[in-house]
Amino acid sequence: MAQDKSETEGFSAEGWTCPLPLRDYPAIVMAHGGGGKLSADLVRHLFLPLFANPALDALDDQAVIEIDGARLAISTDSFTVSPLFFPGGDIGSLAVHGTVNDVAMAGARPLYITAGFILEEGLAMDALGRIATSMAESCRRAGVQMITGDTKVVDRGHGDGVYINTTGIGIVPDGVHIAANRAKPGDVVIVSGEIGLHGITILAAREGLGFEADLESDTAPLNGLVAAMLEVTREIHCLRDPTRGGLASTLNELAASSGVGIEIDEAAVPVPPAVAAACEMLGLDPFYVANEGKLVAILPEEHAEAVLERMRSHPLGRKAAIIGRVVEEHPRVVVAKTGIGGRRVVDMLVGEQLPRIC
Repeated sequence: MAQDKSETEGFSAEGWTCPLPLRDYPAIVMAHGGGGKLSADLVRHLFLPLFANPALDALDDQAVIEIDGARLAISTDSFTVSPLFFPGGDIGSLAVHGTVNDVAMAGARPLYITAGFILEEGLAMDALGRIATSMAESCRRAGVQMITGDTKVVDRGHGDGVYINTTGIGIVPDGVHIAANRAKPGDVVIVSGEIGLHGITILAAREGLGFEADLESDTAPLNGLVAAMLEVTREIHCLRDPTRGGLASTLNELAASSGVGIEIDEAAVPVPPAVAAACEMLGLDPFYVANEGKLVAILPEEHAEAVLERMRSHPLGRKAAIIGRVVEEHPRVVVAKTGIGGRRVVDMLVGEQLPRIC
């Protein structure tokens, strides 16, 4: 997304002073990493003005650049999840899947990843071995190779066990042009399956909450599902995996980048009963709960049913559903039709309901 000139003109690193949108927070708070409004402010008013260039300004989950005629999708991410091991996955598989998925959301074929490990003194070697083994298995499942990495050790009490930073690289096929700013009025919005599983699983594991139904994270590599969708049509306008901030934040980001409105039907959004019950008990909105194995697709209506059918034939898209459409009205605003026939604005949260979920 191109930056408003008023936000970047005259910006200089020399004699830097905090821009007005950041001055209410003279120090970093947890919400700056939550994927909501504070995260967006940090990016738009600090990092983008300093490093502005077309690839970065697009504000996609990855950058697409052309080198010697090849279009590369490159993404970087950091993983600080607590606990390190949780039902359905661990920080190692999460790091691989999250990186593969960010590259795949450009329609790219992920090929390589790198990893940097920040290890805390005292971390059990068995735990590190389990994490590394999980990463290796996840790489094989996703069809990517780990080609380089780094390790650092920090003092006991300063690292929360292990943090992992990753970079992913993939090739974008000819004829594929997927970006956050390409949604058009009349497009259809599809979600690939049930939402909220990862965030609620992490919360339950961290806090020792016992729910009647067993919950597992949905963490999974989505590159195979994306490839299947592109076999139907390459006219997919937007793809995004709704991780931090959940479905609601993702839809807001896409609406803002494209300058369009989005309308969704709450009843059409697949929310598993266990997640709905947990959210009701805890006072959470499942639309804002993180996912790690789901995607949101925006594409022309004429291709929607064929793509949906193909998604439902894939193991990771069996519960895919059309949940809404893109409209000209209320640009940059997401509106939901409620179960009782009303309408509500689905805004982006300032921070995040559940910290440390990825």
